[in-house]
Amino acid sequence: MNWLLQLAETNPTAQAFAVISLVCMLGMVLGSFRFKGIGLGTSGVLFAGILVGNFSKPIDHHTLDFLKELGLVLFVFCIGLQLGPGFFASLRKMGLQLNLLAATIVSLGALVAVGMGWIMGLDEAAVLGLFSGATTNTPSLGAAQQTLSGMENVPPEQMVLPAMAYAVAYPFAVVGIIGTLLVLKSMFRIDPQAEAKEFETANANKVEPLSRRTFIIDNPNLEGVAIGSVPGRIESPVTVSRIRRSQQSEVEIATSSTTLSQGDTILAVGTQEHLDQYQRVVGHAINEDLTRLPGKVEYRKVIVTNSEVLGRTIEQLGLEQKHGVVVTRIVRGDLELIPVHDLRLKFGDVVRLVGRKEDIKRASALLGNSVNALNATHFVPFFAGIAAGIALGTMPISVPGLPEPLRLGLAGGPLLVAILVGRLGQIGPLVWHMPRNANLAIREFGIALFFASVGLMAGPKFFGVVFSSIGLQWLLAGALVTLIPLFAVGLFARCVLRMNFVAISGLFAGSMTDPPALTFATNICQAESPAVTYAAVYPLTMVLRIMAVQILAVLFFG
Repeated sequence: MNWLLQLAETNPTAQAFAVISLVCMLGMVLGSFRFKGIGLGTSGVLFAGILVGNFSKPIDHHTLDFLKELGLVLFVFCIGLQLGPGFFASLRKMGLQLNLLAATIVSLGALVAVGMGWIMGLDEAAVLGLFSGATTNTPSLGAAQQTLSGMENVPPEQMVLPAMAYAVAYPFAVVGIIGTLLVLKSMFRIDPQAEAKEFETANANKVEPLSRRTFIIDNPNLEGVAIGSVPGRIESPVTVSRIRRSQQSEVEIATSSTTLSQGDTILAVGTQEHLDQYQRVVGHAINEDLTRLPGKVEYRKVIVTNSEVLGRTIEQLGLEQKHGVVVTRIVRGDLELIPVHDLRLKFGDVVRLVGRKEDIKRASALLGNSVNALNATHFVPFFAGIAAGIALGTMPISVPGLPEPLRLGLAGGPLLVAILVGRLGQIGPLVWHMPRNANLAIREFGIALFFASVGLMAGPKFFGVVFSSIGLQWLLAGALVTLIPLFAVGLFARCVLRMNFVAISGLFAGSMTDPPALTFATNICQAESPAVTYAAVYPLTMVLRIMAVQILAVLFFG
């Protein structure tokens, strides 16, 4: 066993990898323990790292620095890819009000952290950690450490303070967010389940679902008119996929060039409103399902995975003219969309095709329809995005009034690039698609590396600081950074804005980027509704917290 005990001297890199693996294992086990549904999760790795770092031999800091930065970049980039598609949409409608409140919580937290640091005479590096830990925001801790590492006037002994202060403030922050919700619930005598029903009713999905309806053509003005030329198609977009000629029993494919005759029966797809409008033009509806009648017409769902068709419309692809198939609807996420002329295809769209078997086969080949491609991670654009994020993060940005240029850092740069490419989905041949399971796995791997590294760095001095007067000051300051912004905004939202408790609970969890609080809110409301407001404010909050801690770092040490 001597070779293993001497690993720190003989192969410090291998020793660092071994210790980090042990820390990650212990931290995951620690984070898996839950009390009333609340646990540390991956944050347990930080505390395991502090514990191991306090007792283990010194770890090679070059290796720890590399793994810390690698883990941080992987973590924030995967978060950005997930948030990208809904980031800009979250700023609209009710999301604008919610995001203003979330921005207020972030700003108040920064002001309270700075104020408590000044009143108590706390080290400025520790204030950065308190701001991150008291708001359970790991990327801002990474941004703080990365910003400090680029400043020449920050001594090594101060570099470990953000992680130690973060670890002190974090546990109370998790409890404090939940405690604030319980206090508000008690103060206003709120019934969470009743409010959840009110919230769901007020925010019901306004997107009208698509349905099918069968019509008999009895408008004499449509004799010999092509389906694509029927008046009102633009105002009432519906898709006609099947037709049965009068005096015939078999169903045929109906394209835009198919001409109509009185007595023909057609099958149309659209919203109820548009189908009603279309009915006034073509004829009357009958209770008959053309999909069940005989004929050489088939139906198939096809997944868009061919990068050559991305960003193009159905009309541009010529599926109807060249392949003889009709697209009845496009399923994107949870939405069913009518294939209007300007709707462009995205990777992962599910296209519903109607046509003859051989025509559908050709169209499917054009669109891709590869399940393997859908489940594969596109690593070329993934690493290209990371490289672009690092370039953006290290680019100096001059801000009037600041003594030094501001840099987004290895947390902010990759995050913003990931949000952008996640929203676009594709740039030229590069497609930013990552299956959800792969995204979660890489994200968890990255944050585990980051937590383990910062924990091991902070471990040797952590307990000596925590069990001292300065540790108690950190705990008090962190508690105020957590509670004051939440109570202030919570009371304003409830008393002035009359905001629903479900919206407030999601706002709190999202503005503090705290999944345990979201879990608690979901349980107490017995509904998934808090996740709506959580998702609405989470992206902007993440960006603001990363930017805020960097601005504070520059103001403190610039």
